[in-house]
Amino acid sequence: MRATVVSLVTPHLLRVVDLANEAQKGVKVDWHLRDAVTTSMAEMADQFNASALMTAYIDGLESVASQAPAARTDYLRALQSAAEAARSLRRD
Repeated sequence: MRATVVSLVTPHLLRVVDLANEAQKGVKVDWHLRDAVTTSMAEMADQFNASALMTAYIDGLESVASQAPAARTDYLRALQSAAEAARSLRRD
C-alpha cells in the first residue's frame, strides 16, 4: 500500500482535534498541544516530501479552525495555536 499525503497527515491532525475538543471541555492542553505539533512536525521532517506534508498539516489545521463554530472559543483557540506553532516550526 502506498502512503499518500492525506494518509500521512490525517493522524497528526486528528491528534490536535482531539486535544482541541478536550480544551473545549476545560482541560488544560497547552503543553500537550505544543508537544503534539512539535512531534508531528519532526516526524514529517524525516519524510522525502516533508515540505508537502508540513504544508498539508498547516493547511489542515487552518481549515479545521476556519470551520469551527464561533461559540467554541477554547476549541478554536487551540486549533489556531497549533497552526501558529506549526508555522513557526516549518522548515523549507
